[in-house]
Amino acid sequence: MLFGRNKSKLPADDDALPGRATRPFAVGERHLFLGTPVVSAAPEGYGEVVVGLGCFWGEEKTFWKVPGVWSTSVGYAGGATPNPTYEEVCSGRTGHAEVVRIVFDPSVVSFEQLLKTFWENHDPTQGMRQGNDRGTQYRSVIYTTTDEQQAAAEASRVAYQKTLSERGYGEITTVIAPLDTYWYAEDYHQQYLVKNPFGYCPLHATGVTYPSDS
Repeated sequence: MLFGRNKSKLPADDDALPGRATRPFAVGERHLFLGTPVVSAAPEGYGEVVVGLGCFWGEEKTFWKVPGVWSTSVGYAGGATPNPTYEEVCSGRTGHAEVVRIVFDPSVVSFEQLLKTFWENHDPTQGMRQGNDRGTQYRSVIYTTTDEQQAAAEASRVAYQKTLSERGYGEITTVIAPLDTYWYAEDYHQQYLVKNPFGYCPLHATGVTYPSDS
């Protein structure tokens, strides 16, 4: 276990790795599937949300395929260490989750449609893991960028919990909170399944459909 830590327990902020003032690696300029910028502010009128649902290679592909998504990238959020590296996140001593940043055109895809994609493509009841991937970095999270997103995400959790409970699943463990800071991951992680089309990164969906009338 890297750094001798239980990687299924979040570290206290004062126990987190110190990180660094600047990003220690480069990130590619253009999205290899969408052709849009990877490191960029959302265009005027577009929305932005950051979600985590397990291994970020597969989750990025899930969202870049959604019509109306303008750009995606993978990175780290929800922890205390500034400008972390992948190895540091894997150690369990940064507090970060593996996440995907989604920039979308709300005239084409609604935030509620993105929430449906989020809930249906993993098991949000598993706590600090997804399938055989175990550790705090694999926890289920939604980091919002507006008050409206926060309210919609919280309402969606209530609606999906009802449906999951009817199918015998336990309590949703997904954390929903305003986004603090999003840190880009290393370039080799960006659009990983374009660069490595036979790469292994399974999704752990429950098969339970998100209720369309909620």
